[in-house]
Amino acid sequence: MANQRRIERHQLPYYLKVFNRITDKPLGFIGNLSETGLMLISPYPMLVSARFSMRLKIPGKDGHLRLIDFDADCLWSREDVTPGSFDSGFSMVEPPAEVGDMIAALQQYFSFSLGLGVTNRSPRETVPLRDGR
Repeated sequence: MANQRRIERHQLPYYLKVFNRITDKPLGFIGNLSETGLMLISPYPMLVSARFSMRLKIPGKDGHLRLIDFDADCLWSREDVTPGSFDSGFSMVEPPAEVGDMIAALQQYFSFSLGLGVTNRSPRETVPLRDGR
C-alpha cells in the first residue's frame, strides 16, 4: 500500500497501562509504540478525532513510578480480533522529549537482559550475542 507508514514501531511483549491524565482511570494498554504515536488496546472503542490527555506510569529502578504525560489525537478505532477488545491509533501532540528514552526504557524493562553491561543504547541498536550474531 502506498499509505503505509515507515515509522519504526516497537511491539511490547507485555502490556503497559495507559491512564486518563485527568481522572487517573485506565484507558487501556499500549499495543505498540513509535516516536510519534501509539496503538491503544482497550475494552471499548475510542472517539475518533478526539484529543485525549494520557499518562503512562513507568516503573523506576528505585521503586518509584515515573509519570509521562502527553496529549494524543485518536486517528482510528476498530474492533480487535479478540472479542471485547478494540484497537485505536493515536498521534501524540507534541510528543514528550523523553519519548525516545521511554522507548529504550520500555524495551529494556520488558526484554530479556543478557547481562552484558550494555547501557545507553538507542532504540534501534542491537546487542550482539556472544557468538557474534
